[in-house]
Amino acid sequence: MTAKDLHFYEPKNGHGLKHDPFNAIVAPRPIGWISSRDKGGNVNLAPYSFFNAFCYVPPIIGFSSTNWKDSVANIQDTGEFVWNLATMDLARHMNATAAHVARDVDEFRLAGLTQVAGKLVNVPRVAESPVSFECKVSQIVQLQGADGKKAEAWLTLGEVVAVHIDKAFIKDGVYQTGLAHPIVRAGRRGDYFEIKPENMFEMIRPD
Repeated sequence: MTAKDLHFYEPKNGHGLKHDPFNAIVAPRPIGWISSRDKGGNVNLAPYSFFNAFCYVPPIIGFSSTNWKDSVANIQDTGEFVWNLATMDLARHMNATAAHVARDVDEFRLAGLTQVAGKLVNVPRVAESPVSFECKVSQIVQLQGADGKKAEAWLTLGEVVAVHIDKAFIKDGVYQTGLAHPIVRAGRRGDYFEIKPENMFEMIRPD
């Protein structure tokens, strides 16, 4: 591969394509389907496309929100949130919770989902989701560029303090990722795909 075979650009100067390839390249990305509660008791449920796991001990997950949104504000105020696994069966429900609605609108009801109270946090999980993580916030960090300039984005990190897993997806003591048919973000806005068991394969580490 030579220089003439490559499309090169510096992001600060634009990408020169029909669509910014950044999201499509960093794919797939798990969906951060986050439930939270504000100080007044209002519940929020929203999906975030920048989400992942970051640490084993303690188990830490995190999501990044462009602009200061209700989820981040709620989590800063209460210190708690829940992550819910988005699956193929729940794709339309998850998408419905992406709607921009007033702070006091219940996205669970809007999307036809059921709230189940948390065991260790005062935030409900999605009953229909096969996996949920109850979390206590560990850090909320405003992101910044290499030049130190603050970005309009906040990374919320939380320690997983309780885990709920549908037993149907545990075989011989091992959680079967593909059986849940999780959906993940792909490239352009609105692009998703489903992880299926037949598309998974195993590679043994050389060490």
